[in-house]
Amino acid sequence: MINTKDILETINMIDNENLDIRTITMGISLLSCAGDDIVRSAEKIYDKITRSAEKLVATGEEIERTYGIPIINKRVSVTPIAMLAAASGGDPVIYARAMDRAAKTLGINFIGGYSALVHKGFSAGDRELIASIPEALSTTDFVCSSVNVGSTKAGINMDAVALMGGVVVKTAQLTADRNSIGAAKLVVFMNAPEDNPFMAGAFHGPGEPDLVINVGVSGPGVVRAAVAKCPDANLSTIADVIKKTAFKITRMGQLVGAVASEKLGVPFGIVDLSLAPTPAVGDSVAHILEEMGLETCGVPGTTAALALLNDAVKKGGVMASSHVGGLSGAFIPVSEDAGMIDAARSGVLTIEKLEAMTAVCSVGLDMIIIPGDVSPATVSAIIADEAAIGMVNSKTTAVRVIPAIGKSVGDELEFGGLLGSGPVMKVNDAGSSELFIRRGGRIPAPLQSLKN
Repeated sequence: MINTKDILETINMIDNENLDIRTITMGISLLSCAGDDIVRSAEKIYDKITRSAEKLVATGEEIERTYGIPIINKRVSVTPIAMLAAASGGDPVIYARAMDRAAKTLGINFIGGYSALVHKGFSAGDRELIASIPEALSTTDFVCSSVNVGSTKAGINMDAVALMGGVVVKTAQLTADRNSIGAAKLVVFMNAPEDNPFMAGAFHGPGEPDLVINVGVSGPGVVRAAVAKCPDANLSTIADVIKKTAFKITRMGQLVGAVASEKLGVPFGIVDLSLAPTPAVGDSVAHILEEMGLETCGVPGTTAALALLNDAVKKGGVMASSHVGGLSGAFIPVSEDAGMIDAARSGVLTIEKLEAMTAVCSVGLDMIIIPGDVSPATVSAIIADEAAIGMVNSKTTAVRVIPAIGKSVGDELEFGGLLGSGPVMKVNDAGSSELFIRRGGRIPAPLQSLKN
């Protein structure tokens, strides 16, 4: 039976607490577009993307009008392009431009999948794609890129880690005139999921169906408001409140995904439970932690509070969806979270503390602005540290850092929109990691990889 109280509560969440569907993302397999003629293959890519997702934006807007639920982004993810580059040879940037052209035709805000999966080594096409990332991201507007450099089963491909430090820095340099935004569209993964609807790390994994709809929900503001109503509750009660709130948020995502699937005639994949913050006031994961009793995000106790939040979100959300996937938990992207921005500006929140927090939450060091003169080896070492956390803890971790070319610690960088803004944060560069990174090879998988 429809409960009037629940309806009014949901309306209040949307109107006053920033509740929304962050994205509906259509995954599209491009394997049928592979061929030895790269120009012809790129045209097939454009044709398949625009044909498959032709009604994606219109369907999202129709669902918004019908149910009154804001759907902020409509996106597409595709098969890792390195797999197509292996068949065609040639300059992979041709593929990036075809993807960008398709995104503009469709009216979506991002397209992900300019990606390579190199967790156990490089196959044909991988090195070429990785080398082309700076040019691809600097000459397109909507293309996002990701590279998976390791897994719990395979260990860490340190040769790929070494390459990616230079790729991140060069991408920032080539987009220095646009606040180094190219690096904001590039993620380096450990244990990358194949069904992630969020950018910049979305790609359509080889094990996915030809077409699929995945949904990413939001709702930090809703969770914060729920916690605020329990000022004297103990942490057991707080966890229960978050679970119940996450259930309500996820049910909305399940509804949108099911309706979009039916209207588009595309299978419904997963709901990603992740709490995705924005720079808007009242839509911050950091503010949830502060509502629990921390004066500022980053003080001692922050990692414990985040662990509670992440676990409660998963427990509540998993009961509300037929299939859960993607990243699912709490995001802590600095420039995209108003509370994180304030904590970083004050100096309370440091990169070292953020690294500790990534051991207990979704993803990793995300949307962190670092000095523009950082060395590629230092970026590679940051990637290696984060990959090690993901490997040992059997979880997805990632690094999306933005070297702010021409700026130093304390300066500000402004991206606008969901990417937000933030201060340039200090990187511990008292000593060099270059020799360690230069060694290359692979860091072996931990013992828990032998679970079979």
